[in-house]
Amino acid sequence: EEGFGLRPNIGIRGLNPTRSTKILLLEDGIPLTFAPYGDNASYYHPPIERFERIEVLKGAEQIKFGPQTIGGVINYITPIPPQTPGGSVTLTGGKRDYFSGQAQYGTRNFLFDYSHKQGDGSRDNTHSNLDDFNLKSVFDLTSSQALTLRANYNRERSDVGYTGITDAEFRNFGARYNPFDNDTFDADRAALSATHALVFNENAVLTTNLYGQYFSRDWWRQSSRTTDTQCDASVSGFSTTRLNGGAVNPDNCNSIQGRLRDYYTYGVEPRLNLRYAAFGVNSEADIGVRAHFENQDRQQVNGTSAFARSGTTVEDNERDTRAFSAFAQNRFIFGNFSVTPGLRVERVLYERENRLANGVTGKTDLTETIPSLGATFNPSQAVTLFTGVHRGFAPPSTADILNNNGGIVEVDAEKSWNFELGARARLREGIQLQATYFRNDFQNQIVVGSVAGGDLPLAQGETLHEGIEFGGRIDSNAFLKSAHNVFFIAALTYLPTAEITAPFAQVSNGALLQGNTTGNRLPYAPETLLTTTLGYEHPVGIDVRFEVVHVGEQFSDFANTGTPAAFGSGLVGQIASHTIFNAAVNYRIKPLRTTVFLTLKNLTDKTYIVDRTRGILPGLPRLIQAGLQYDF
Repeated sequence: EEGFGLRPNIGIRGLNPTRSTKILLLEDGIPLTFAPYGDNASYYHPPIERFERIEVLKGAEQIKFGPQTIGGVINYITPIPPQTPGGSVTLTGGKRDYFSGQAQYGTRNFLFDYSHKQGDGSRDNTHSNLDDFNLKSVFDLTSSQALTLRANYNRERSDVGYTGITDAEFRNFGARYNPFDNDTFDADRAALSATHALVFNENAVLTTNLYGQYFSRDWWRQSSRTTDTQCDASVSGFSTTRLNGGAVNPDNCNSIQGRLRDYYTYGVEPRLNLRYAAFGVNSEADIGVRAHFENQDRQQVNGTSAFARSGTTVEDNERDTRAFSAFAQNRFIFGNFSVTPGLRVERVLYERENRLANGVTGKTDLTETIPSLGATFNPSQAVTLFTGVHRGFAPPSTADILNNNGGIVEVDAEKSWNFELGARARLREGIQLQATYFRNDFQNQIVVGSVAGGDLPLAQGETLHEGIEFGGRIDSNAFLKSAHNVFFIAALTYLPTAEITAPFAQVSNGALLQGNTTGNRLPYAPETLLTTTLGYEHPVGIDVRFEVVHVGEQFSDFANTGTPAAFGSGLVGQIASHTIFNAAVNYRIKPLRTTVFLTLKNLTDKTYIVDRTRGILPGLPRLIQAGLQYDF
């Protein structure tokens, strides 16, 4: 949303992408977000360059992780230290004052990575400055034990706002317009983890993760959405001027709000992988338990000038979440066929204290059992057929289930039945294909405020997501036996059904949200997502690729409002489809151990809207970036 990928909005299989709340983010299998149980919103994302690969898990395998077991799990894998000492330095520069530098050095037991990024984002008055330090150490304690230690510190100092713009502002001033030059976002994250692996024998491995992180976020802003009236008290008609497409000067607004957050998260999770045979049947079992703890210290401080960084405290909350979970999956292998039943149990305990109301405290808890069943069949070495069904589960946040007065809110956890059926095939050497049919049937889906059409009250309803995914890659050198390789990659999600099957009703009073929307399409669920890449690579070190990214049209509210109002808030209205073209060229100069590269993003400089949850937010303008990497 800001142009750097610092606050990701990732959706899988039609689930709302806002703040990536419907998925689970992990790093080396350890929770990456600061409160996956109590507030699963992503206001932090590590630099993608420091990872070796990314795993995306869907279907029944999700229950090994949790608590989110609906859309999918994204697991970022860090590289292991190299066997011989060495490293690299990468420098990149480009338009919009972009600069990125990364240095990496490793020995047999240590790998250190530092990266720095800075530059202007996709809008005016948006500038980000990021530093990330990461250390990974791997030690063989004995012939059967290994210890992996990780330490990370991430620092962000950005000038970035929260609100989008109105329809009239977009029309009068263009997509890059953003008048709020006093908004700042400061964040610090420190994380430590230790992973101990104990090999009993070749068939039994016990892995134990011990982890903890601290995340601090201070976001000072003068507007949270285009309908925000906080500036009207000092500048008469401020919000109306925005709706009418007039210019505003936030310096004259004697108000700014600081949303100050501190999160402490820690836990321990042992996992046992066991291979055995019983009654003539080979099996593989995965068993694990986890104790996980979260503490949120949340304040809102209202200042009385555009530049204030202190003021009156109007919210002071402590929110604690404790979660205890256990899972077991067992894969029974019958030759070319296998079946894997599984079960996960989640026990979540919530507590919320309002320190402004003499410590008024509320407590509640929930327990959920999450079953799964998967199966695979290999008719040949080149083909795998797979299917699975599992219970989807996502706990409500602490703020949703407990109100500020200590009362329990009658909101249920998100629950669904998820089914998939698919095939993976290697048709011949150099040709790989995969296709999956999926169906996610929600008996209860939670809608939090500001995810569709503005600051909506908490509501829940029933929905159905149904579609297909397709992926494939062709490499010509594999079957032409040539040093020249022309390759083609495609990834498609086709979602013909993203339907409200029972209207969303407000939790507080049962009133329907935006009317009887049964049969309407869910917001932020485009029918088509398509990415294709055509490339060429040669052993001399040339790599050229051309990418096409297409996102289908989307609704931004449950009422499926089409054409936005001429002087609308920017929060509602259909978002048109867009197609973006990207290109990249890499050349490896082997004698110099150097790679030079050029990246072109949004080649046609297309102007397009990506989001309306807080007003109109645009996609990136055309970017040109060039750099080099030196290996030593």
